[in-house]
Amino acid sequence: MSSAAQKLGILLATTLLVAGLTLSSAFAGGKPQTFTGKVSDAMCGAKHMMPGDDAGCLRACVSKGSKYALVVGEKVYTLDSSDKSVLSQLDKLAAQQATVTGKAEGDTIAVSSVAPAK
Repeated sequence: MSSAAQKLGILLATTLLVAGLTLSSAFAGGKPQTFTGKVSDAMCGAKHMMPGDDAGCLRACVSKGSKYALVVGEKVYTLDSSDKSVLSQLDKLAAQQATVTGKAEGDTIAVSSVAPAK
């Protein structure tokens, strides 16, 4: 193989690699979505198991390490955030309807904001 052909092959391979990486990062970094549902916890999901009110059960489960969740219809999304203002808002909206904005991947939402549902 000649030197010019090798350089062309390397250039083509590099171009394809860069294009592939650009496309994959574009799909991975999708736009945030908005979800509206009932704030719950990942352990209980749609149905709370402790006696008493749902908000008390949710707070007890979260204090024991469960993550917050959002029940949207039949689907339960685990809410992922370490932002103290987001976590505080989720606590205030325990067992209430909320609108969550974030990036969903499978059954998990990386939360960027939370507000009471309108």
